[in-house]
Amino acid sequence: MKHRGRHRRQKRGRAVRAFLAGTALALTAAATMISASQATVTVNPGALKPLTSAADTAPLRLKEELVPQRTLDRLSAAMGRPTGVSSVLDSAERDLRDAIDCTPGERRALPVAPTATAAYCWDADDTRSWRPGAVTTSGDADDDGRWGAHRVILSAWSRTGTAADDGGLARVAFVNADDRGRLSYAWVLLAVPVDGGNDFRGLVSQVSGMVWYQDKLLVTAGGTGEDAVYVYDMDRVQRATVNSGAVGRVRGGWSAHGARWVLPAVGSYRMTGQEGAVHPDYLSLDRSTRPDSLVASDWVSTADDRDARLWRYDFSSSPARAGLLATDAKGYSRVTEAYETKAPGSGPVLSYASRWYLARSADSGDERGTLWRQDLSGAKATRCGEDADTRTCWSTGAESLSYWEETGEVWSQSGRTLFATPLASLDRAMK
Repeated sequence: MKHRGRHRRQKRGRAVRAFLAGTALALTAAATMISASQATVTVNPGALKPLTSAADTAPLRLKEELVPQRTLDRLSAAMGRPTGVSSVLDSAERDLRDAIDCTPGERRALPVAPTATAAYCWDADDTRSWRPGAVTTSGDADDDGRWGAHRVILSAWSRTGTAADDGGLARVAFVNADDRGRLSYAWVLLAVPVDGGNDFRGLVSQVSGMVWYQDKLLVTAGGTGEDAVYVYDMDRVQRATVNSGAVGRVRGGWSAHGARWVLPAVGSYRMTGQEGAVHPDYLSLDRSTRPDSLVASDWVSTADDRDARLWRYDFSSSPARAGLLATDAKGYSRVTEAYETKAPGSGPVLSYASRWYLARSADSGDERGTLWRQDLSGAKATRCGEDADTRTCWSTGAESLSYWEETGEVWSQSGRTLFATPLASLDRAMK
């Protein structure tokens, strides 16, 4: 029976890959016709401009603020012994759909070029009233691509609506990716301890940036009044004991807005510049630097008169500070490299081997996004044609770029579609 099950998965895997190839051909034809009819032009942003002066880099430094250990201990004493990623994965009861089972509208979120080599869709009922955000994987967490025995994908979502509707609450799907033919997941609510650890509140964040490095998860909280990068310990997952829409301590135990699990913050990094200054909107991990580094970018509107910025911080090499950024004696993380880019409207950022990749969402749902690769020499975009200007070949609204170095794949998601494409394919599509 096990052999027959494996053969069925292999056969379905081949069918999905063939289906994705056919989908890419159809999307390419559609994109070429749209480009030819609308004569869409995407301005080349040119080369990156290095920022080296203290006036440019000092405002980007972060101040580390760790939650007191007694606060964390008090919360865990009240909620029960913390657990880890494996326990969450063991409770995964929901499945993502393979691309072949996605709707045509969901598949339209896939990039035209390069072709996605893996794609999955979230359940519409399970994600209704939630907005997709960043993606990170166990490929970020450890260089062997696994967390313990598991391959894992983390997908962030934030609740839409007003504060009265719990708008802005952030949750993360812990996806078991051991079997690429069947991805299952469970929800974990992101939280922040309050009242000295006697309670917790939900994190209010759009989660446009998220990186899992070693045993820490770094999450952006911007545009919601929380302007910071929050830090979570992946070994401090807590169980919710009451299934309700409330968040925090309730009669009879602890509630996490319907999620079975809670992840309380263990610290944060906050900007030290003036209010309204540049702050990290998007994050990714770069394993090609020594030490490994956290990459950040800010989002700049196409109507703004300033350029967007890209920069990085080093991670600490101290075993006692696993997963935390390198800091000086006063607790500041300083920028180790920074640039300006003339690519307004871009957000998701990835850096690898001195190349910077920037994704720009479409201006409307009827258009496609653009993916640029920039360095000190110039810029190139993925293309899906030769004659007409067909740079608008990327996903319609991808929210993240996360490189899984062990597999060579870049993961992202747009709408209810989670997908991956090899980094080498991105480079080959650059013309």
